[in-house]
Amino acid sequence: MEQETVAQQQRSLWGDAWRRSIHNPFTVISALIIVFFLLAAAIGPAVTPYGYTDQDLLNSEQPPSREHWLGTDELGRDFLSRILYGARTAFFVATMVTLVGGSLGVILGATAALKGGMTSAAIMRTTDVLMSFPHLLLAVFVNATLRPRSQQFFAWLHTVIPLDFLKSRLLSDYLIVFGALAVVSWPGLARLVRGQVLSLRESDYVAAAEAAGASPRWIIAKHLVPNILGPVIVALTVSFGGAMMLESSLSYLGVGIQPPGASWGAMISENIDMWRYKPHLVLVPGGVLAVVIFAFNFFGDGLNDALNPRNRRR
Repeated sequence: MEQETVAQQQRSLWGDAWRRSIHNPFTVISALIIVFFLLAAAIGPAVTPYGYTDQDLLNSEQPPSREHWLGTDELGRDFLSRILYGARTAFFVATMVTLVGGSLGVILGATAALKGGMTSAAIMRTTDVLMSFPHLLLAVFVNATLRPRSQQFFAWLHTVIPLDFLKSRLLSDYLIVFGALAVVSWPGLARLVRGQVLSLRESDYVAAAEAAGASPRWIIAKHLVPNILGPVIVALTVSFGGAMMLESSLSYLGVGIQPPGASWGAMISENIDMWRYKPHLVLVPGGVLAVVIFAFNFFGDGLNDALNPRNRRR
C-alpha cells in the first residue's frame, strides 16, 4: 500500500501524458506520419536526382515511370521533387507562423488577463475585430495589399545593399505569407490563454499561495504557466496543420508562394485543368496535404486527451 502511494506521488502529468500517448494508436500513427513528412521535407530535395526547378520540355507531362516516379508536369519538372520541396515550404511556413502567431497569442492573452482594465479591453476588442473576418479572406486581403509594397521595398533595398537574395521574389513571398498568416493565427490563442489564466487565478491553490505570501512571479512560474502549457501545446499543434492549409489556399488562389517556389496549393492550381487526363497531378499534392493536416489534427486531439489532468489515473 505504501509503495502504491509513493509511486502515485512520483508520477507527473508529463509522465502520465507520455504513457497515454504511446498507448493511443491514433496518436502514434499521426506522430509517425508527421515525422516521415518532416524527414522528407528536410532531406528529400537533397537526395532526389532532379532539382525542383529543372525543366525538360521534351519530356513534359510524362506519366509515372522508373525515371520519374510521379511523372512530370507541363514544364517537364520532376513531380516528386516538387512534392518534396512543397513539403519543405509547408513545414517552414507553418513553423514560422506558429512561432510568431503563438508567441503573440500567449503574450497578449496573458497580458490581458494579468493587467485587466483598458489593456485587456483593447486587446480583446482587437481579437474580436480580427476574428469577425474569415481567416482566409483576411489573409488574402493582407497578402494582396502588402505584396506590391514589399516587392518595391526589397527592390530598393537591393540597390542599397547589393545582395543576391534581396532581389529574389521568393523572399518577399515568404515574408508576406508569414505576416498574413500570423495576423490571423494569434487571436484565437490569445482568447484561450486569457480564459485559462483568469480561471486559474480564481482557483483555491492560487488563493492559498497568495495568502501564504507568495510573490506574483512565483505564482506565475509555479501555478499558471504549468497549467496553461498543456492547452497551449494542443492549440499550437492543431494550428500548425491549419497554417499549412491556409498557406496552400493562398498559393492556390495565386497570392501565396509563387513560381519558382513549390507549394502544394500552387501545384493543384497549376494542374487543375488536367484533372480528367492526368489526375495524379492533382491527387498527389491534394492527398499529401490532406494526410498531413489530418495527422496534425489527430495528434493534437491525442495530446489533448493525454495532457488533460482529469484523465490521470487515481
